Amino acid sequence: MAIKRLLIIGCGNMGGSMLAGWLASGEPASRFTVLDPALESAPGGVALLREAPAKSSHDAVLLGFKPQQLGALTQGLQALTGAGVSVYSLLAGITLDQLKTSFPKADAHVRVMPNLAARIGKSPVILAQSGLTDTQMSDAQSLFDQLGSALWLNSEGQFDLVTALAGSGPGFVYRFIDALAGAAQELGLERAQADQLALQMVEGAASLAAQADASPGVLADRVASPGGMTREGLDVLDANNALHDLLVATLRKTAERGAELSQLS
Repeated sequence: MAIKRLLIIGCGNMGGSMLAGWLASGEPASRFTVLDPALESAPGGVALLREAPAKSSHDAVLLGFKPQQLGALTQGLQALTGAGVSVYSLLAGITLDQLKTSFPKADAHVRVMPNLAARIGKSPVILAQSGLTDTQMSDAQSLFDQLGSALWLNSEGQFDLVTALAGSGPGFVYRFIDALAGAAQELGLERAQADQLALQMVEGAASLAAQADASPGVLADRVASPGGMTREGLDVLDANNALHDLLVATLRKTAERGAELSQLS
């Protein structure tokens, strides 16, 4: 069954970004309904519910609340997640088995992890599923591709690590941009100018890397002439594998938190 009508349960930062991305891509507002008692308003044409209806007219639901709320909300959502419905989950750390236990009557269960760039159609969207047919997977692929680029994982075991990289990654990039501008400020550049230059540089570098025929590592070496300014800076970043080790530790801790969240629901 194609996803004809999607009910978004909890429309916070991530759910809101996905909804905005779908609408910007041309999806009709009538395809979506939001269930969120705390949301002030929904985009024009999107129905907003404050309370769960007695029954659902949707063939898919997207869970967008906090993973720690799963246990408390499960019982009240059973009428919306029965036969003929596929459950899609943004709940970090919550496994497919946990989704099956929470919503046993649903036809299929799918983990979904985009990032906030879904709003502008630039997000990777990581997916892992149980119960979808090939046709349903193709339909879901088409829907989530509108937010950027959808990727199905063959093994759910890597979902937390992929979430750390692709889902949490923007936060790490933002921190790097802020630190780069802050370093320039400390060395004498006016902060507003440093912010502008750092943002434009990262945007341009990322766009170029996305279109290049070489890996970012190779591109870095292409930029760095022997004995030149860039090479001098790269030598600092590369010394003792410090940057690599820092990011390994960052991704490890982030992924481990996903496993911890699955125990808190």
